[in-house]
Amino acid sequence: MNKRTNGKKVKYIFVTGGVLSSLGKGIAASSIGSLLECSGLKITILKLDPYINIDPGTMNPFQHGEVYVTDDGAETDLDLGHYERFTHAKMRRSNNITAGRIYHNVIQKERKGEYLGATVQVIPHITDEIKNHIRSVGSSSGVDVVICEIGGTVGDIESLPFLEAIRQFRFDVKPKDVLYVHLTLVPYIKTSDELKTKPTQHSVQKLREIGIQPDVLLCRTERSLSKSIKEKIALFCSVEARSVITAMDVPSIYEVPLSLEKEGLCEIILEKMGMKPKQPDLERWQSINQILKKPKHEVKIGIVGKYVDLKESYKSLTEALIHGGIGNNARVIFDWVDAEDLEKEGGPDLLKECDGILVPGGFGDRGIEGKIKAVQYSREKKVPYFGICLGMHCAAIEFARHVAKLKNANSAEFSNTSPYLVIDLLPDQDSQGDKGGTMRLGEYPCQLRKNSNAYKAYGKREIEERHRHRYEFNNMYRIEMEEAGLVFSGLSPNGNLVEIIELKDHPWFLASQFHPEFKSSPMNPHPLFKDFISSSLKHGNNNHT
Repeated sequence: MNKRTNGKKVKYIFVTGGVLSSLGKGIAASSIGSLLECSGLKITILKLDPYINIDPGTMNPFQHGEVYVTDDGAETDLDLGHYERFTHAKMRRSNNITAGRIYHNVIQKERKGEYLGATVQVIPHITDEIKNHIRSVGSSSGVDVVICEIGGTVGDIESLPFLEAIRQFRFDVKPKDVLYVHLTLVPYIKTSDELKTKPTQHSVQKLREIGIQPDVLLCRTERSLSKSIKEKIALFCSVEARSVITAMDVPSIYEVPLSLEKEGLCEIILEKMGMKPKQPDLERWQSINQILKKPKHEVKIGIVGKYVDLKESYKSLTEALIHGGIGNNARVIFDWVDAEDLEKEGGPDLLKECDGILVPGGFGDRGIEGKIKAVQYSREKKVPYFGICLGMHCAAIEFARHVAKLKNANSAEFSNTSPYLVIDLLPDQDSQGDKGGTMRLGEYPCQLRKNSNAYKAYGKREIEERHRHRYEFNNMYRIEMEEAGLVFSGLSPNGNLVEIIELKDHPWFLASQFHPEFKSSPMNPHPLFKDFISSSLKHGNNNHT
């Protein structure tokens, strides 16, 4: 029942969280995956989300943070970004499933009569659907281990069907083929100078009430757990003392695999699952953390957006900038600039201290004129500029208005009265369709023009990058703007879609229709981010000398 297509058994690790949200289950699952990979195993990671939305595509970033896009065009939870950044596993649509999708699938089957008139219930029909999905990911991925993160917090009513499904899972496979890891909190009380174990005890108690006995406890804490505290937690939670792991707060998420391995986590997991223990090779993680702790350089990047009060909205972006810094042995300092502040008198002065300027993706017209001012400042002051998706649209609009002299040029997303819609829907796109799942999503090919910044960064003519957008550059204005000095350095293979624009006579000005941040990792910084940081460092050095 738990066999891969080649006949080899698949092991399953379930990661749950307790006490409160945002403890870092995604980072914990990613770190476990990385440790197992560094031990020679092939893994994949699956996220089960308890909300009713089919996917997070239409959810407000203020509520849910970033929407992460996979190669096959799935709009998924931001944790899938962590999975890809920490491991070599490639995420697909099947690696993220929500309660909404599970119920939708079951209801469709009921309407088709697949349950032969049975009363459709949470148990067994919903739980069976969840288990079947988990098994299908394991069997189709050709992996040794499937790590499954359960969204939400133990005790939430929404996640009960998922917890019940993974409780049943232990009895569907052999005992050593399943492992439960529970992430919990051991808070430090400053007034009494004590670490308190009661929240962890209660969290495990709730988990055991459901019928799940954790095998390993990851105890999130700001102070190291002493031997006596570990023994106390072990006693009250019915786990081995050595399986109570100190999950210390660390300066960088990329230090977590090293921190957990100091506690012997990889060996514990492999032993409990009946696999031969092997020392993970963490040399690359050690090198990355050495750069993060003692970089040779420092660079300040201005990020001009409208969600600057919620950094989770730009999670992949900020991580990709950090990766670009790692590739240049540099610490990247983020200067968050609210786009609406740039619309005020003297607003562009907020960018004076920036070595490079980045305008990320987004939707809606709020702050657009501020973003266009950021582009203008970068173009006129010769500050390295990187535009992504909406950042490319803003770059095209600014160039059209101030260089190509197309007065009041704009995007069809923001205006229906502009005489020059340099950004528009393609003729075959339906602007009246459902908002969910109607965009150009996923990986598309792009051909680069030689003697361009893009070609120099990638070092090859053909690339593939991930997209998430509705609007495209309007080809009606391509010749006119090219004659004015805009460089179209990246196009779709048929030449119909503009993917990258650049400027002549500028140290580094590049804007892409796609989202390169989705393909960056600390092990392999994305070429565009690496090049952008390099150019920003040069600009900063020239300005500071």
